Amino acid sequence: MSRLLIYGANGYTGSLIAREAARRGLKPLLAGRNRDAVDALAKELGLLRRVFELNHPEEVVRNLDGVNIVVHCAGPFSKTAAPMLNACLEANVHYLDITGEIGVFELCHRAHVRAQHQGTVVLPGSGFDVVPTDCLAALLKKRLPDANSLVLAFEAGGGPSPGTAATSVEGLAGGGRARIAGELVSVPLAWKTRQFLRDGKPRTAMTIPWGDVYTAHVSTGIPNIETYMAVPPRTISRLRWLRYIQPLLALGPVQNFLKRRVLAATPGPSAQRRRDTGCHVWGEVRNVAGKQVAMELETPNGYELTVTASLGIAENLLGRTSPPAGGYFTPSQLMGADYVLRLPGVRLIEPAKLAATT
Repeated sequence: MSRLLIYGANGYTGSLIAREAARRGLKPLLAGRNRDAVDALAKELGLLRRVFELNHPEEVVRNLDGVNIVVHCAGPFSKTAAPMLNACLEANVHYLDITGEIGVFELCHRAHVRAQHQGTVVLPGSGFDVVPTDCLAALLKKRLPDANSLVLAFEAGGGPSPGTAATSVEGLAGGGRARIAGELVSVPLAWKTRQFLRDGKPRTAMTIPWGDVYTAHVSTGIPNIETYMAVPPRTISRLRWLRYIQPLLALGPVQNFLKRRVLAATPGPSAQRRRDTGCHVWGEVRNVAGKQVAMELETPNGYELTVTASLGIAENLLGRTSPPAGGYFTPSQLMGADYVLRLPGVRLIEPAKLAATT
């Protein structure tokens, strides 16, 4: 029986992870809520499957029998992370997921003491959210140990998956987040803008509530963190206009309407588009004296990196000859700051120059 279970294996990203896991000979158990879709994928890949929902705790625990690691891929994680995490803790199964949601990182971090006591690894954000940015933050911290501010940014090519698009709609109601003087602080949508240079050409970016405002603080202890995404200027203008109707964006009917719209228009990038597009990540730290260190990463498409990063962590746990120390981990804490550099297609660039904030 496989020791690795992929939940949400029939979803966009879950199916990519399942196919690569099968190609590597890991023989994962495929699982999810949609019986027909899970059955079809399991038959195609010649793998075993389990079909169960997450709203009955005892059923979830029962379906983790014989499993050592769960890679949880079924969003929205704001709703699915808690039941799967609780079941993994109950069954003493290592928990990985591919979320980028700050609330899920907080949830998982609160389980640290229990997970540590029983030797269970809890590592949310095992994909593009937040492996490259978390590792880059840890690399920068090594270069400037007394850094007190961190800026991270990325430009993602290829477009989002349906799940990512739906999660983005949920995030509109919550506004932005930043780490200021060690505290997580709510800020307006598109709170700040900034230009980053890529191949000598400027990219305009806006602040977003990326998971690193939580995880990078855990990894580095840096008290001031801002996270940016490169977007067209018109996107920044639209989001700043949405500030005026932000309370309406939290209403259920509005959320449902917007999610239906984005899901209908977002099939996820094709295999060819994933091959043809990549991502760029910027990072900068400063200390109180004004000294600055900056680095950049070139990576494959974010979904391709999510596949290799999450499976790399799972394989590391499966291959250990002695049980790992339990507890909550960020990717750089468990795998080392250089983990992202060991992933295929990732290249480190330094030094980098970052332009001014507006």
